[in-house]
Amino acid sequence: MAVSVRDVALRAGVSVGTVSNVLNRRATVAPATAERVLAAIEELGFVRNDAARQLRAGSSRSIGLLVLDVRNPFFTDVARGAEERAQEEGLSVLLADSGEMLERESQHLDLFEEQRVRGLLITPVGDVAARLERLRERGIPIVLVDRMAGAGGFSSVSVDDVAGGRLAAEHLLAAGRRRLLFVGGPLSLAQVADRLEGARAAVAAVPHARIDVLEIPSLTMASGVAAARRILGADARPDAVFAANDVVALGIQQGVGMLGALKVPDDLAIVGYDDIDFAAAAAVPISSVRQPRELIGRTAVELLLAEIEGGHERQQIVFQPEMVVRESTRTR
Repeated sequence: MAVSVRDVALRAGVSVGTVSNVLNRRATVAPATAERVLAAIEELGFVRNDAARQLRAGSSRSIGLLVLDVRNPFFTDVARGAEERAQEEGLSVLLADSGEMLERESQHLDLFEEQRVRGLLITPVGDVAARLERLRERGIPIVLVDRMAGAGGFSSVSVDDVAGGRLAAEHLLAAGRRRLLFVGGPLSLAQVADRLEGARAAVAAVPHARIDVLEIPSLTMASGVAAARRILGADARPDAVFAANDVVALGIQQGVGMLGALKVPDDLAIVGYDDIDFAAAAAVPISSVRQPRELIGRTAVELLLAEIEGGHERQQIVFQPEMVVRESTRTR
């Protein structure tokens, strides 16, 4: 049975109010009395119910972080940056995973509201602006992560994915590749659509170059492996692939390697996106468009803290991506 504040008060021979003062306003309690209370806490193994106290106060010392896929190291790094900044302010981060599913996203939003999180960082699956606006009206500040806020409705931290897609395609074209394939999906994800838009713009500027699209259900390793099988079975194979993230790129490289029909980069160049640590550690290190992952997380918390304090204009911070060249796109 859990030890209560009343149990501590009885052991120390003081009132419940005195125990509360020791826990929350120790300077108001005589040192000798405080020592008796602390000794009773130690003897009984009392653990304060901070969650209940915070709920009574109307908000918690936690912020929510809802991402598309916690298995993706990109979001793990974003979460690390967010947690480090939140800890500096005495806040904790509650991490949730929508799995790129609208229903799961809605369920997590319900839970965060029930827990009265101090604020919310979210990478939305779809258009949830109306739902997020309702949460904000109920006192939960919102910052979008890895997604540009439309019309300035919310503060946001993102990377220019159109520019990133252009960088990837321009690199492949400069390496002499002309039959490009974009692999990513679902295309309803804004980040995926923007990366494709940038790649198409780069290809359109080069004569005799083309880019086809292979939409996949999710940005996972398994989807990348399945895409590799489709690439190998196609009548007209591409000579380069731009994968919408590094996890998909790793899956494509693995699938091609298992079947042994094409060599990377001799037959097929591969570019990924995010520049996660595994991209550099792959059997054939993968060229990738780098995003400042941990900085995105830290900056998102900075904006959220500003939202919590109030009295400022909403901000849209957009970082510029960088092309990182490795063996997977070596010039033939």
